[in-house]
Amino acid sequence: MGLLNPEIEEFYRKFDEQQRLSGERGALEKLRTQAILARHLPPPPAVVIDVGGAAGAHAFPLAEGRGYDVHLVDPVTLHVEQASARAKGSSISLASIVLGDARKLEFASSQADAILLLGPLYHLTEAGDRIRALRETFRVLKPGGVLIAAEISRFASFIEALSAGGLRDAAFRDIIGNDLLSGQPRNSTGHTVYFTTAYFHRPEDLAAEPEQAGFNAARGLAVEGPGWASAGIHDAMTDPTQREKVLAFLSTIEAEPSILGASAHFVAIGRKPN
Repeated sequence: MGLLNPEIEEFYRKFDEQQRLSGERGALEKLRTQAILARHLPPPPAVVIDVGGAAGAHAFPLAEGRGYDVHLVDPVTLHVEQASARAKGSSISLASIVLGDARKLEFASSQADAILLLGPLYHLTEAGDRIRALRETFRVLKPGGVLIAAEISRFASFIEALSAGGLRDAAFRDIIGNDLLSGQPRNSTGHTVYFTTAYFHRPEDLAAEPEQAGFNAARGLAVEGPGWASAGIHDAMTDPTQREKVLAFLSTIEAEPSILGASAHFVAIGRKPN
């Protein structure tokens, strides 16, 4: 069992994940994710393991601004190197930065107060692998510990194509067709704009996999809601007044079932029974 599908590994060698959250859409995802974390993580000091945390977009703010004891795990060598370089070049220290697999975590049982899976579940294309990752999370969490897991909407590629003119491209039309029918996008073009091998969830599947792994009923929250594909997103995110209101309104509607499928990402929040 390799750490990562070779196609996904190759994608992240080409794609600058470290900068992904710096554009308007990325900033919306980042700010909304951080807002959700702020409300649902246990108060510091607490041990948080960020599995699939890439170069540390969420791990470093949690360690610096919130005072958490944060461990970062990622299966991509480049991401671990980037996170390590950031730690060395700043005054922010993480508890550990390691190469690792969500399906086999190198942590003791009942060690963490919270575990983030903000990438692994949509890069593990087989249901059995996703369940293994969730069961590993369950094992490492303390009783009462919190799982926060991100998933990509089954409808995200189609919505993005409609908003950005992607339907003109025959290759992207084929990718979208696979997304909608099976949730299994496959990108044979080599263009990173069309993402990579993944599994995209339906909103109604949010709770099923965490519950199968032993978690209490998971709650689903929309991250970007419908805002990410809006023509006005640039204006809204660059104007401080509008940005504040957008974030507040999205928090208001984040649990609305009818909004989940329109969001590029949604999160499942589950808890290990005491």
